[in-house]
Amino acid sequence: MLKKLSISWKITTLSYAIVLFSLLIAGIFLVGIVGQTKEQEIGMRSMNTARTVAELTEVEEMLREKEGWKKLNPIIERLRIINGADYIVVMNMEHIRYSHPANELLGKVSKGQDEDAAFAEHIYLSKARGELGTSLRAFVPIKDEELNQIGVVLVGKTLPSTWDILMNLKKEIFIVLFITLLFGVIGSFMLARHIKNQMFKLEPHEIVRILEERTATFHALNEGVIAIDNKEEITIFNEKARSIFNVQGEVVGKPIRSVLKDTHLPEILYSNRHVHNQEIQMSGKRIFSNRFPIKVNDERIGAVAIFQDRTEVAALAEELTGVKNFVDALRVQNHEHMNKLHSIAGLIQLGRTAEALQFVFQISKEQEKLTNFLNEHIHHPAVSGLLLSKVSRGKELDIDVVIDPNSSLTDFPPGLDYHDFVILLGNLIENAFDALEKSSHTEKRIDVSIDESEGVCAILVEDNGIGIEDNDVPLLFHRHFTKGKESGQGIGLYLVKQVVDKGNGEITVTSDVGYGTTFLITFPL
Repeated sequence: MLKKLSISWKITTLSYAIVLFSLLIAGIFLVGIVGQTKEQEIGMRSMNTARTVAELTEVEEMLREKEGWKKLNPIIERLRIINGADYIVVMNMEHIRYSHPANELLGKVSKGQDEDAAFAEHIYLSKARGELGTSLRAFVPIKDEELNQIGVVLVGKTLPSTWDILMNLKKEIFIVLFITLLFGVIGSFMLARHIKNQMFKLEPHEIVRILEERTATFHALNEGVIAIDNKEEITIFNEKARSIFNVQGEVVGKPIRSVLKDTHLPEILYSNRHVHNQEIQMSGKRIFSNRFPIKVNDERIGAVAIFQDRTEVAALAEELTGVKNFVDALRVQNHEHMNKLHSIAGLIQLGRTAEALQFVFQISKEQEKLTNFLNEHIHHPAVSGLLLSKVSRGKELDIDVVIDPNSSLTDFPPGLDYHDFVILLGNLIENAFDALEKSSHTEKRIDVSIDESEGVCAILVEDNGIGIEDNDVPLLFHRHFTKGKESGQGIGLYLVKQVVDKGNGEITVTSDVGYGTTFLITFPL
């Protein structure tokens, strides 16, 4: 039955119970304070009564008479009634009672445990427990005109019990209880409604179900999911993310930087912007990531990243790209060699064998020279193969692709690899081919240079094609920007810019319409 109660009723009941408990605790303290105040008041009144009795002339005279209690007791009883005391006892120095509410005790010796100090001229209050309850007793010594002690006055008053105090305050208690409960119930109801609204009017079992479904969904995803709060502490780290980064143990609640040192997720907290389809390097993995801030009621409460591991896919793509480059190179070389073979065959048929042999030596020497140069100066076969294929492709298009003899590539800039260089050089040279195909120049040329010196890697691709208009230069690296291409997608230079940004490099474009374009890219080593 309790499970079926709504969260509002549960909160209202709990709040009501808290109000009652708080009221009970406050009541206990209040009764204690009232009891303490009442005790101080009774003590003060009893002490004043005892002092008054001790100063009476009749008391001094009757204490000196034999059986003086017969005259003194009626006087003291009237004072007792007037002052509201339970009893007033006058004793001489032999502890004999000269006044007492019980007449049968008159003339008898008192044997109280707390009386001795009073017969040594001490004034004090004492508590004594009797049949009617706890009494507060005031002791005052009686002295004659020469200040000699001749007796003691004892004034006693029974302290009120807790029940007596409650009965005396029942009206006030009822009013306070009614007002407190009224406002407590109203406040509890308003609090319950506010909490219910904050929880989107969901019941606890519904929240638990949603949380379990969300957790199961995150772990079932084939994408990695990592979320952090405003303190950069991990709130979500699903199983796919653990698998990608080889993370073991519980990481929820830990700072994200202690788990993934090169994480890019905290950047979203401070930039407060979305990042879509960005390729980044993390923990040696090539990650394709979407990152965006988490907001509730327009207030940023954290950030989340949804990503895929593209390491294997990228490696496969790079391999396929390399194969394609080599296939293109073989196709171009095959076409070129077929033309050369036809030339050699024609010379032989004409009987000009010496010239045919010289032609063969010349072709072999040029090819060997280019191959040896690339092997010695460009230390990665994928980049060498790309350049070789572009040189052959240029010959097919009647375009001279000239590689600077001072070029060298021994290592890649930080954060980059051969795949990035294939993207850079491949797209820049292909753009140069496109520009030269539309050019009317008799001699068409592309110059390529890769230089490593003074802590900088510089890549230069220059052509003498049709050039680029000044208005188009700022738009070159925008996604899908293309001009003058029937089949182009405008993605090549966009990818080039992505690689440049990834390697913290700079790119400079210099162009003169009708005379050519120069792309200069520099990376810090």
